[in-house]
Amino acid sequence: MTVAELEGPASPDEFDVDPPFDPADSALPSDRFLDRELSWIAFNARVLELAQDETLPLLERVRFTAIFASNLDEFFMVRIAGLKRRIAAGVAVPSASRLNPREVLSRSLTASQELMVRQADTYHDHLVPALAEEGIELLHWDALRPDEQERISATYRNRVFPVLTPLAVDPAHPFPYISGLSLNLALVMRNPDTGKDHFARVKVPPIINRWMEADHGRFVPLEEVIAAHLDLLFPGMEVIAHHAFRVTRNEDLEVEEDDAENLLKALEKELLRRKFGPPVRLEVERSMDPSVLDLLVSELGIRPEEVVRLQGPLDLRSLNEIADLDRPELRYEPFVPGTHEHLAEVETSKPADLFSALRKRDVLVHHPYDSFATSVQRFIEQAAADPRVLAIKQTLYRTSGDSPIIDSLVDAARSGKQVLVLVEIKARFDEQANIRWARKLERAGCHVVYGLVGLKTHCKLALVVRDEPDGLRRYAHIGTGNYNPKTARLYEDFGLLTADPEITHDLTDLFNNLSGFAQDFSYQRLLVAPAGLRLGILERIDDEIAHHRAGRPAGIRIKVNSLVDETVIDKLYEASRAGVPVDLIIRGICTLRPGVPGLSENIRVHSILGRFLEHSRVYWFAGGGEPQAWIGSADLMHRNLDRRVEVLVRVPSDEHTQALGELLAESVDPDTTSWHLAGDGTWTRHVGTSDLQSVLIARARARRSR
Repeated sequence: MTVAELEGPASPDEFDVDPPFDPADSALPSDRFLDRELSWIAFNARVLELAQDETLPLLERVRFTAIFASNLDEFFMVRIAGLKRRIAAGVAVPSASRLNPREVLSRSLTASQELMVRQADTYHDHLVPALAEEGIELLHWDALRPDEQERISATYRNRVFPVLTPLAVDPAHPFPYISGLSLNLALVMRNPDTGKDHFARVKVPPIINRWMEADHGRFVPLEEVIAAHLDLLFPGMEVIAHHAFRVTRNEDLEVEEDDAENLLKALEKELLRRKFGPPVRLEVERSMDPSVLDLLVSELGIRPEEVVRLQGPLDLRSLNEIADLDRPELRYEPFVPGTHEHLAEVETSKPADLFSALRKRDVLVHHPYDSFATSVQRFIEQAAADPRVLAIKQTLYRTSGDSPIIDSLVDAARSGKQVLVLVEIKARFDEQANIRWARKLERAGCHVVYGLVGLKTHCKLALVVRDEPDGLRRYAHIGTGNYNPKTARLYEDFGLLTADPEITHDLTDLFNNLSGFAQDFSYQRLLVAPAGLRLGILERIDDEIAHHRAGRPAGIRIKVNSLVDETVIDKLYEASRAGVPVDLIIRGICTLRPGVPGLSENIRVHSILGRFLEHSRVYWFAGGGEPQAWIGSADLMHRNLDRRVEVLVRVPSDEHTQALGELLAESVDPDTTSWHLAGDGTWTRHVGTSDLQSVLIARARARRSR
């Protein structure tokens, strides 16, 4: 299927794209927004810079190369695919950056292909030689010694050859379906009896490690091993040429929730269709014969501008296998998070009693510097095992494959507790896993709901109701990251553990809204999307403007993954023009132009990337001398503010509010290494004397040693 063959009506929401925005409606400059897609490409370029940074441990640079490749795959599967479908479906309205989607598509393809070439050059010119110096050799088949080739050949015959399925193309064998992101060999063979050439395809099996070890520290790509033994697959045929290629397909989902009798079944049906999405990119080796490339382009229905010629090997996601090698001296120094100091106070030979700790004070945990296992995970586990706990209510957006959180909820339900779990089965690329969790939880007796029709539930919430001697008491966790013990060791996130009556009352109302038909959307301590989160942020920015004009302390510090929402950006421009200092820490996409005279000269935008993925969302306001801080799940994007259930909670403690404000100030300090955004959209890396994540690791270790 080609893009032009897509049928059915389309709307902007169908593609998870930003709604039309007309800058002409404002007195502000019409070119005040950067393009979202190009900003994302600039983010992934920053990831590639880490792979090129020779001051980082070598295997960490290898890991960043794999992360870059994985990021770019998803960009094509979702964003490029969405642009193509918008154009084909006739909803190609200009973005807020004033660029036509066709122009955005063209620029995105050009920029991303340039980055792919840079990645290949980084691999060949820098990583491969550096690895070789450390005794890790990534070799071609011809570079192996005869004894190594013999050893690999034996492994191939025993473990690889039986798995392969050669697919020939002739009148009786149509061109095979090429699955998305699979690595393949395109073969041209000649029948020595007839002299006729034939085409065949061999899929490189993904269930076998990509890098085969020939000898200690000497590796060869699996596809080269397959190519060296093609005579076993096609006996009697003469192999004329073989070339690696890879296809990326549109893998975004379209589920018409309003028409679905059962959302779970509708999503399962759509997951089957995902495998057959139209192609959006074809990666081939530079050496590929033009006639073979023409055949692939024709059969796949791909456009010439969507073909990327690269110096192999293709699909460098597989470098994760090399990054996983047992060479600790080539990695970051190990860091094991410890128990938060306020929980450690009540920790003896047994795990901490979190309920006792939370009756004394709120606890603000900062992962991965504070252990997830001894805080958030322990909170759910203790609630499940405690006979005084009557009910547990929780949202699940993403979790790990062997989740102790899921097991605890199952145990709680089986012990007779009321357990409500809101599983977001539309979490992109985790849909199948979340369907499995939902069914497991249902079988255990949990009440499982899928949120609200038309909205994704992205908030990270847990509420525990406990029967205590002085009556019922509620405890809660509100976080910025998922309930995933594995990513909690790699993602930077905050979580508030609290027994604050106002917050837990708000969460009770919110869960009732999510599971039933309650219509109470007023909250004391929460900002909740889509009803009031954007408005709440705008009001607080207005407050800072008023404070500044009145001569009171004013300032805004925001840390999010992405900043795209034009209404919020325009309000930040207004704050800057009024003289309010605005500091933004944006990991990924930012369409605001900082430092533009008369528009944004009081706005600074920094980006921090490193060992841990900066994932927390923090909003801090000076408040005229009475600062307030909010944490939660919401980025400043249309999907977060308009098409998701998101929650920000106001941090109750003055101590925590101050700590969050100081951390954000440290993030934008000139001595802190970060990337700085200029008004023209370019990012420049500024290497300071302090790496923030290293500093926070050192502080965490120092606290544990006291």
